[in-house]
Amino acid sequence: MQMLMQTMINQRGEILKSLYQHIEISFISLLIAMLIAIPLAILLRNHRRWGEFGLQIAGVIQTIPSLALLGLLIPVVGIGTVPAVVALTMYAIMPLYQNTYSGLTNIDPNLEEAAVAFGLSKWKRLQRLEFPLALPMIISGIRIALVMIIGTATLAAFIGAGGLGDYIMLGIQQNNNYYLVIGGVLSALLAFIFSGLLKFMGSSKKRIYSGGIIVLLFILGIGGTRIYQMVKPQPVQITIAGKLGSEPEILMNMYKDLIKQDQPKAKVTLKPNFGGTTFLFKALKRNQVDIYPEFTGTVLESLVKYDQPTPKDTDKIYHIAKDELSKQEKMTYLKPMKYENGYDLAVTKEFSEKYHVTKLSDLNRVNDKVKAAFDPDFSNQADGYLGLKKKYNLDFAQINRMEPSLRYKAIANNRVNLVDGYTTDPQIQQYHLVVLKDDKHFFPPYQGAPLMNSDFAKKNPKVIKSLNKLAGHISTEDMQKMNYQVSVKNKKASVVAHDYLVKKGLIK
Repeated sequence: MQMLMQTMINQRGEILKSLYQHIEISFISLLIAMLIAIPLAILLRNHRRWGEFGLQIAGVIQTIPSLALLGLLIPVVGIGTVPAVVALTMYAIMPLYQNTYSGLTNIDPNLEEAAVAFGLSKWKRLQRLEFPLALPMIISGIRIALVMIIGTATLAAFIGAGGLGDYIMLGIQQNNNYYLVIGGVLSALLAFIFSGLLKFMGSSKKRIYSGGIIVLLFILGIGGTRIYQMVKPQPVQITIAGKLGSEPEILMNMYKDLIKQDQPKAKVTLKPNFGGTTFLFKALKRNQVDIYPEFTGTVLESLVKYDQPTPKDTDKIYHIAKDELSKQEKMTYLKPMKYENGYDLAVTKEFSEKYHVTKLSDLNRVNDKVKAAFDPDFSNQADGYLGLKKKYNLDFAQINRMEPSLRYKAIANNRVNLVDGYTTDPQIQQYHLVVLKDDKHFFPPYQGAPLMNSDFAKKNPKVIKSLNKLAGHISTEDMQKMNYQVSVKNKKASVVAHDYLVKKGLIK
C-alpha cells in the first residue's frame, strides 16, 4: 500500500491528466449518444415496426467486440479521440434507445385515452404525459450507458486517445501492478461516482433539472476549453509515438528532451505504447503522428518493397532503408543510434540442457516439444517467425501470441519454453534464459532511428538538428541497463531517458 501511494504521488500530474481525458471522452460520447438515441426513440414510439427494427440494429452494434470496432474505425476516421468517441457513442445508443423507447411505449393506455379525450395534441401528450412518465426509465438508461462508456473507454488507450487505459496498458507492458491498480480502480470509482450522482439526480424532478443544468455547464466548459485551444496562437506542435514496451518509451522521451532543449516553446506530445509496427506506420502516413523510432531491418523486411536479400552490414542496410523510404513513401529516416536491437529466440536453461539446444538450427530436432510465446509483430512479419520458419524448417507444437511483458512472465512460470525477444531485453538476465545462436544469420541488423514524413522534416529543420545529436550514441549495454531500470525496477522512462542524456552531455 505504501508503494502504491508513493507511485500515485509521483504520478499525480499524469494521473490527473488521464482522469480528465477519461471523463472528457466519456461525457462527449454520452452527450452525442443521447442526442441520437432519445430523439430517435421519441420519433419511433408510435411506429412500432420501425421502433422494433431500431432495437435490433442497436443490439447488433452491441455485439461487435470493442477492439474490433476500434480497428474497423481506424481506416475511416484515423486514430486518437475521434474513433474512440465514435465507438463509445455506438455502444451507448443501445441502453439509451431501449430504455427511452420502452418507457414511452409502456404507458397505461387509459392515461393515453384520457389525454386524447381532453384534446391534447401529440406534442402536448409527449410534453405533459409521456415524457414525464418515461423519465425514470430514461435516467436509468443514461446510468447504464455512462457506466458502460466509462468501462469501455479504457480501451481508447490502444488507439492513442489517452485516458486511464494508459495506466492499464503500462501496467501490462511493464509488469507493474501499481499502474494496473491505478487504472482499474480509478475507472471503477468514476463509474460508481457518476452512477450514484445520476441516481441521486433522478430521485426528483427538481434534482433532474438542476443536475441537467450542471451537466450542461460542465459539457459547455469542456467544449469552450477545446475551442479556446483551437483558436489561440499555437506553438510548434510535435507528436511522437512509440511501439509497445519500455525501450520505445525511453527513446521517445529522449527525443522530447532534445527537442525541448533547442525549442523550449515547442509543444511535444508523447503517445507511448501506441501499437505495433504496421499500426504506427499507417498513423505516420496519415499524419496522425509526426515521429516514431523505427529499426533498419524492419523497414526493409516489412515497410517497403525490396526484392533483394537484406544486407547484413549496418551502414549498407541503413542507406538502402533511407533511400527506399524516401522514394516509396516520401519519408525521412534520420541517422541511427549505435546499438542494435535485433530479434532473438530464448529458451529456459532447463530446456536447453535437456534437449541440447544452443542454436536455432537445433530447434528442428525438437519441433514437437516447443511451446512458444511470440509478440504479435514477430509472429506475423517476414523478418520474424514467418521467415525463420522457412529458413530453419520450424513447425512448433504450440504458438501463443501475447504482449511482450506477458510472454516473459509465461516462460518464467514454465507455461512456455521458448520466447522471441530483443538483444536489449533485461528479462534475459532476470530469468536466466539461454539465447539461441542465429547460426544461419537470418536476422538482419536492427538499428533504431527517428522516422518522419519528408514534409514534416522540411518544415522542422530544428527538430532534425536536435534528433541527430543522438546518432551514434547508446550502446547495447546502455540500452539493456535503461530497459532494466524501467521494466524491472519500475522507474519512469522519462527520468531514465533524461538521466542518460545529462550523463552523456547531450542536454544540460
